[in-house]
Amino acid sequence: MEITDPRAIRALAHPLRLDLLDLLVAIGPATAAQCGRILGVPQANCSFHLRQLAKYGFVEDAGSGADRRERQWRVPDPRLRFPGGEGRVAESSLQQVLLPRVMQTIADFTERLDAEPQQWQDAATVMSGVALLTAAEATALKEQWSALLAPYLARAVGSGLHPGPGQRHVRYFLAGTPLPVRPSTPEEAGDEPGD
Repeated sequence: MEITDPRAIRALAHPLRLDLLDLLVAIGPATAAQCGRILGVPQANCSFHLRQLAKYGFVEDAGSGADRRERQWRVPDPRLRFPGGEGRVAESSLQQVLLPRVMQTIADFTERLDAEPQQWQDAATVMSGVALLTAAEATALKEQWSALLAPYLARAVGSGLHPGPGQRHVRYFLAGTPLPVRPSTPEEAGDEPGD
């Protein structure tokens, strides 16, 4: 889904809306009542926020549920794309919304790490490091990371609340942020004092 409208970004700036999107990507079509039960919030709240998400195309009507009385919602395209120009502004705005949320999920996991089975403690990772790259190498690394993760992201879409044996939904977050350019000193530039 292409996002260029800053109003669409503002539509995402609510924790319950982000929770609804995550949930619908994972379980596939669901009613507001089902979402409410899973997330532990009133159905009316879910209905309101799903309608707001639909207004900007983040979710859409998926037809009636099994009882044919309630509307089901689904995410038409879980991939968000930001074309150049205004899309850059929208992408930056979305990152400002998502970054604190992602950092909180990492902090929450860290707090419960000891309660996780050993195999999941070993599988989890939070890495940080400073690599020395050209812009072309950084772009290639980003593309390699995306290609590596793509089949697993595709498998997660519509996988339901009860994945297969041994499977869990795992959130991945990658940030490649170039450090500020540091001005060189005269010594680093090859100039000797007094030249």
